Amino acid sequence: MGALPEDLDKGVFACRAMTPDGPSVFALQGGAAFDMTPAFGTCAAWLNAEDPVAAIRRQGVPATLDVAAALANAHHAARDASRPWLLAPVDLQVIKAAGVTYVRSMLERVIEERCRGDASQAEAVRAEVRSIIGDDLANLVPGSPQAAKVKEALVAKGWWSQYLEVGIGPDAEVFTKAPVLSAVGTGAKVGVHPMSHWSNPEPEAVMVVNARGKILGATLGNDVNLRDVEGRSALLLGRAKDNNASCALGPLIRLFDEGFTLEDVRRAELRVTITGKDGFELDERGLVGAIARDPADVVGQMIGAHHQYPDGAVLFLGTPFSPAKDRGAPGMGFTHKEGDVVRIASARLGALANEVDRTDECPPWTLGIGALMANLARRGLPR
Repeated sequence: MGALPEDLDKGVFACRAMTPDGPSVFALQGGAAFDMTPAFGTCAAWLNAEDPVAAIRRQGVPATLDVAAALANAHHAARDASRPWLLAPVDLQVIKAAGVTYVRSMLERVIEERCRGDASQAEAVRAEVRSIIGDDLANLVPGSPQAAKVKEALVAKGWWSQYLEVGIGPDAEVFTKAPVLSAVGTGAKVGVHPMSHWSNPEPEAVMVVNARGKILGATLGNDVNLRDVEGRSALLLGRAKDNNASCALGPLIRLFDEGFTLEDVRRAELRVTITGKDGFELDERGLVGAIARDPADVVGQMIGAHHQYPDGAVLFLGTPFSPAKDRGAPGMGFTHKEGDVVRIASARLGALANEVDRTDECPPWTLGIGALMANLARRGLPR
C-alpha cells in the first residue's frame, strides 16, 4: 500500500505544505495542483466556503506542487528547508476526538481502569473481563433498551465502568485532543511523554467537518495515548492525550465527491504497522465500519446547537486497535519504544508514518495562531 492514495489522480484532496514563504494550502484535483492560499489564507477558511470543491477551479491558482516530492521531503531526518514539505492538513480547525467507540478499545479501557495503569496486570485482568463481559457487546446499539439491560446486569455484578457508560450508553465520549495548529504531519516525530511506561498509537479515521456541521471528507490520524496515565484516573485524560507532538494527521484530506463518500469511509480498512529498532514488528488491520456508533452520529454529538466551531473541526472517530502483542516479558503487552516507526494506512486515504521519540526530544511547537496570522499578514494574504 503506497504512501499516497491509490487513486490520487481521480479524487479531490486538500493539503498543507511548508514553503519558503510559510504555510500554504493546496488542492489536488484530477492530477493537478492549485494554490488556495491567495483566495482563502487558511485551510479552515477554504473548507468553510459554500462549496469547497467548486472553489478549486473558480479561485485556486494553478501550482507546480509535486505532492510526492513534498511527501518525501516531510521526513524529519531528510528535510530540505528550501523545498516544500507536507504539514498536517488542517490549521484553524478544532481538533476533537471520540473515545470508546469500538468494543475492543472499550474493553481495553476497562482493563486499564481495573489495572490502575499497571501493565503487568493487564493480561490477567483482560481474561477476567472477557469471562464476565465477553465480546457480544459488539452487537449492542449504544443507548438502546438492550444496552440499558446489559448495564443493569453489569451494575449488579459490580462491573460497571465509566468506559462502559460512554461505550454503550446514549452519550459518546468527545474530548479535545490537542490545541489548534499543534498536530504534526506525516514524516514528523510523534511524542510519548517519558513519564509513561505503557503507551501505544491509536490509528483512526478522522472526519473533517465545516462550521455548519457538514462532514466534508476524511483523513488519517494517530491519537497517541499514555495508557498507564489514563488508567490511573480518567481525570488525567488531558495529560495522557495532549502532549508535544502527540497528535498526527495526514497525509492529505480526501474531500467527498461523486467518487468518494462517507459510505466509503465506513467501508474502509485501516492497517497499522509498528517497526521497532529492537526488531519488534506488529501488523494489524481493522475496519472503520466495526464502530459501535455511526460516524455521522458521533459528529452530530460533537457539533450543533450546543457546540459551535466557527473555523470547523476534525474528529478522530476512535480506534479499532489496542495493540496487546507482548513486547518483552510474557504478559506485559505492547508499549512504545523510542525509534518505533508507526505507519497507518488506508488504500484511498494514503499512509501516515511517524517515528516515536520523547516529547521533549521532538521539535517544540512554535507556529501557533498568532505566528500564522503574522505570516499571512506579511504575505498580504487573507486571514
